[in-house]
Amino acid sequence: MVADNLSPQMDPVKAPLKFLANHDVPLVYIPSKGGGDETDHVGNFSSQEVNIYDGRETKKKSNLDVEGFKLVSHKSQVTDFFSDTQINSTYQKEMATLVTEITGAKRIEIFDHTRRSACLNRQKETGMREPAAIIHNDYTARSGIKRCQDYFGDRINEGNKLMQQRFAIINVWRSIAGTVYNHPLALCDAETLAPESIVSMERRAEERIGEIQVALYDPRQRWYYFPNMQSDEALIFKTFDSATDGRARFTIHSSFEDPNIPQGGSPRESIETRCLVFF
Repeated sequence: MVADNLSPQMDPVKAPLKFLANHDVPLVYIPSKGGGDETDHVGNFSSQEVNIYDGRETKKKSNLDVEGFKLVSHKSQVTDFFSDTQINSTYQKEMATLVTEITGAKRIEIFDHTRRSACLNRQKETGMREPAAIIHNDYTARSGIKRCQDYFGDRINEGNKLMQQRFAIINVWRSIAGTVYNHPLALCDAETLAPESIVSMERRAEERIGEIQVALYDPRQRWYYFPNMQSDEALIFKTFDSATDGRARFTIHSSFEDPNIPQGGSPRESIETRCLVFF
């Protein structure tokens, strides 16, 4: 945990984020399937109003190994983000190139694309999932390794060889419907995240049992967002790193309702891509 030595900056947005309240009951996260159903959280959660700072002004030079996140310019050649053909050909290649450029990785394996919408009708029409509404990180120290093992499946020897070196899981998040007004992502600066604030939680999906992290509120945490994100921008953040040398390993995050959004702003639609990154 670093000292709070931030320079003067613009006034933050004040908004409630949903944290784990306590450990009084078992923790289970059941993800939604998409199409308008709801995520089920077993556990005690509570909302806490926090200051969320404008990352465009205060984190212009953020780093995946320090804060855990980074905003970059990136124009995609994809014309239809609902076309699996374009996603699996054009977009996957673009994301592999982008993440390689940012991280210097030797190998990228992309294993997931998730589309989300803040509009219930659009969720029902397209099968998209809703924006994630609790503070969480996608993987734990254990489930990050398990996810990599599962990806390689019958090629386990190949996977084990790759995992002898450092590897990470990195997400790339972008708008697929113009400006993001409401439900942007809030991300916690990993330098201000105390290890005792993150708690493992079972993730119980139909196809896989895994683990995610949820978080307890800590007033020392520093939260950031990037207002009015455009379709030619990408927010890159790290959800797992096998290295334990002090660099950022996890990035807790959540969508939130921005109280400053303009009237009539269109609902957020986004795609997040998950990448196994080998160094």
